[in-house]
Amino acid sequence: MSSAVEPLRMANRIYGKEFYSWRTISETGEDVVASDGLSVNAEYSIDDADVFSNLDIIVVCGGRRIDQSTTEPVLRWLKKADKHGIDLGATCTGSYVLAKAGLLDGYRCSVHWENIASVTDMFPNVSVSRSVYTIDRNRYTSSGGTAPVDMMLHLVRRQLGADVSAGVAEQFVYERVRGSEDRQRVPLKHTVGNQSEKLIIAVELMEANIKEPISQTELANYVGLSRRQLQRLFQRYLMCTPSRQYLQIRLLRARELLHQTSMSLVEIATQTGFVASSHFSKSYKEFYGHSPSIERRHNKESV
Repeated sequence: MSSAVEPLRMANRIYGKEFYSWRTISETGEDVVASDGLSVNAEYSIDDADVFSNLDIIVVCGGRRIDQSTTEPVLRWLKKADKHGIDLGATCTGSYVLAKAGLLDGYRCSVHWENIASVTDMFPNVSVSRSVYTIDRNRYTSSGGTAPVDMMLHLVRRQLGADVSAGVAEQFVYERVRGSEDRQRVPLKHTVGNQSEKLIIAVELMEANIKEPISQTELANYVGLSRRQLQRLFQRYLMCTPSRQYLQIRLLRARELLHQTSMSLVEIATQTGFVASSHFSKSYKEFYGHSPSIERRHNKESV
């Protein structure tokens, strides 16, 4: 909730007047205790006669055990809001609430990576994305943590301009503003569970040896497998070869360096284990669809 509200507060300050305003709404109008134990003041209940007045968007803030916290009165109220023409959004597990109300059918949405599988299974008419946030027509959904900051900075940039958005990011010491094309990094343990500890160790070794990549033979020896067994393991759980997975890890690191540092392409190629910058650029373009120089230029334009 704070990640969503604070960028708007700061945007008002930088813009010089109150462009954004917000109110807190709970089911009963009583204060709500958040997952961290802090009490959040509620200004309205869903039954207040003027609760929809001057509202452009309602953002549902989700937390832990969202399925147990979702009630029928709230679902009916959200459907009513939709009929009033109010845009709808969600942070973290709040997307589950919108989906349960049937308000994400035919839409793309984001949700915290822990809930991607369950929301996908429970709501087949919803297109669940791994993006940090998703804006699809009049639906604004984001994953957890600081992802709402990125989504709100996108809206601030669209409504008040790049200078205000950049100013907010600077005030928050926010070095890199992520776009809707950025994907959540899902921990491997969540993907494969406890089914393959050796696979998890192998990937962790890759992530720890980016500048000087280790060979597949060395990797196999470290985890106590033959090279062929290692290849089958990656194919079974990650549906790719070890070399492909290693390349993805290195290119992801390269992308972070492009966005977060002023290092040259030659320096980034060296830091990510590429012998030549030409090979780095070719691999980057094949994976991301554009060259690293274009990536850096687009990032500068979006700040």
